[in-house]
Amino acid sequence: MDRIENMQIFMKVAELGSFTGASEHLSLPKATVSNAVQQLENSLGARLFHRTTRKVQLTQDGMTFFERCRDLLSDVDEVESMFRTDSSQVKGRIRVDMGAVMARNVVIPRLPEFLKKYPDIQIELSCSDRRVDLVREGFDCVVRVGNLTDSGLIARPIGKFTITNYASSAYLEKYGRPRKLEDLQNHFLIHYVQTWGGKPDGFEYFDGEKYRTLPMKSKIAVNNVDSYTAACLAGLGIIQAPSTGKGDYLSKNKLEEILPKLRAEPMPVSIIYPHRRNVAKRVLVFMDLLETLLKDYVE
Repeated sequence: MDRIENMQIFMKVAELGSFTGASEHLSLPKATVSNAVQQLENSLGARLFHRTTRKVQLTQDGMTFFERCRDLLSDVDEVESMFRTDSSQVKGRIRVDMGAVMARNVVIPRLPEFLKKYPDIQIELSCSDRRVDLVREGFDCVVRVGNLTDSGLIARPIGKFTITNYASSAYLEKYGRPRKLEDLQNHFLIHYVQTWGGKPDGFEYFDGEKYRTLPMKSKIAVNNVDSYTAACLAGLGIIQAPSTGKGDYLSKNKLEEILPKLRAEPMPVSIIYPHRRNVAKRVLVFMDLLETLLKDYVE
């Protein structure tokens, strides 16, 4: 039995948490499964599982090896399908990160159609507002909104989100509708911060020559996009945000657009992926999907 087969057996034991379960799933004798894991442990010089009479758990080394095996076996699947033209032969795991609003409103509704075309692809979808470390955390690609830093990664520009000013109907009824920049001195801004302790941004606008920031009073600061919208819906202040996911709130008069001539600078949208000479086909087709879906929301 070669090392790839041993890794596949190890993965199944880890996924099921059972040598017996893995042997039944793979239709192999339990002794064969145990020997495969033992061979890996001997070659690595590390213990991969904590074994008790009741359960099997990965050790810390086992967890690290599990992640690396998953990537390696996905690459093996990709190599085996490189020269096949049948879309059903594009297979393997894709790990991707994007904001929760984008995932919920734009991407997830279209995944059934994508997975029908590529049934052997498995997607690991992370939704966070923090900037993940693609290489260290093993992401194949991420969608980033905002200006990019020079990180040595590859960027696939998609376009820019138009940033709109919103307030809830209840807020406007209480504080009045601002008609010009000077009116904002009597209003509240909901601050969005990525790192606590940093200086919150003010209200951004274009003065005809360049973008400027107006400091404003605030009752609340948040570090999550869902909370940002929720705070606005609760009448806690004004937000400056992309239109993605706002259509339903606007149609039900829960949110209203304000100050349409004083919008913030549009935010770049990019797909970022590690610098590789040959990007796996499964990742390429998924990035193509993302670009197609996002084109409807960018300028």
